[in-house]
Amino acid sequence: VQLQASGGGLVQAGGSLRLSCTASGYIFSTYVMGWFRQAPGKEREFVAAISWSGGRIDYLDSVKGRFTISRDNAKNTVYLQMNNAKPEDTAVYYCAANPTGWDNNRGSYGYKYWGQGTEVTVSS
Repeated sequence: VQLQASGGGLVQAGGSLRLSCTASGYIFSTYVMGWFRQAPGKEREFVAAISWSGGRIDYLDSVKGRFTISRDNAKNTVYLQMNNAKPEDTAVYYCAANPTGWDNNRGSYGYKYWGQGTEVTVSS
């Protein structure tokens, strides 16, 4: 099982980035997919999650209205569109796969597989 995240980089405040995460080695379409982030000196936190069908979506309050999570099950890929980025969004972003269901979508303990992380830096 492998999750490959990409799309991170340096962006100015107010700018946009699109993160991608492509999965292989398991039935992608049956898993809840999530994005987490970890800023320097801070604990990892939940950012967004999407159900297997895309019918359920959840966001960290501070990213609502700015970030959009989506998935393409035909491509085994989940995306995180980051708009109006803020310096406080600076972190390493991780995608993760959750086989336990939607009820555990915010807890990292529910996620079985993790990508390697992609770094996002938002300059002010």
